[in-house]
Amino acid sequence: MPQPTLDSTRDDSAATPAAAAAAVTQSSGSTFYWPMLLLPRSKRAAMFAIYAFCRRIDDIADEPGDPVEKRAALDEWRREVRGLYAGGAPSSPLGAALKGAIDRYGLPRGELEALIDGMAMDIPTDDGSAAGLLAPPLPTLRLYCRRVAGAVGMLAIRVFDRADASTEAFALALGEALQLTNILRDVAEDAQMGRLYLPRELLDDADIGTSDPAAVLTHPNLPKVCEALADLAEEKFAESRRALEESRKGGRRGSLWAAVAMMVLYHRLLVRLRARGWADPAQRVRVGKRECALVAIRCAVGYPPAS
Repeated sequence: MPQPTLDSTRDDSAATPAAAAAAVTQSSGSTFYWPMLLLPRSKRAAMFAIYAFCRRIDDIADEPGDPVEKRAALDEWRREVRGLYAGGAPSSPLGAALKGAIDRYGLPRGELEALIDGMAMDIPTDDGSAAGLLAPPLPTLRLYCRRVAGAVGMLAIRVFDRADASTEAFALALGEALQLTNILRDVAEDAQMGRLYLPRELLDDADIGTSDPAAVLTHPNLPKVCEALADLAEEKFAESRRALEESRKGGRRGSLWAAVAMMVLYHRLLVRLRARGWADPAQRVRVGKRECALVAIRCAVGYPPAS
């Protein structure tokens, strides 16, 4: 299958930049859609552009294909990003949408490149000797979370006009909490793709010596690993709440309600995953569209619900 390039994952070549990014976001069915949708127009367009960029490069890493071609496609996006900061013209509607967000909100180039670096961690080695992340050491998993999720948070707080130190701490802690929750939600789906994000230390603690995704998925001690990772996610949610309280001091400008909505929704997902248990990790747990919309609305009007 040909690998996605700058403009091939969606048929958006005739769309306006904003519409192209919005279409990718809406079609994804993401939990993030409603919190982003209720933002003011310029912030909504910027967040849709960031999300669509994430989806585009994630598709490159996830779809079948030659690792060399995948890396080449990511490098093409890296060149696109660097070109936007150097004053070059965008090469696609999504690139144009991203440029609008960069110009309006001063998005750091390093965070966009960190996203690309994170997606590259999922691509197998060229010789096929390793299939991306397979039971990575915990520091490697944390680096992955920092790149693919923390970077999104660091970009988003610029859109929310909140780039102070305490808000950065909130964004990084929340990013890791969200990504660990994603890993727990998708453990069966990832195993089908030959991936295993459960960290080596937790597998060892549960006496699971293999890194084979299928074998881990059926191991009787898998629930112990998942519960331990859920504990780490809970710690990060707690850390993000503490940082959020600190960020609210001093009358700083900007609003973080959309990030709070994401925190509430994902923490609810984590709670439901733990209630479901880990005997059948392929059993999907979701937060419905109506619930996402209601949580987003309550956060937007200043009355966030409990998670």
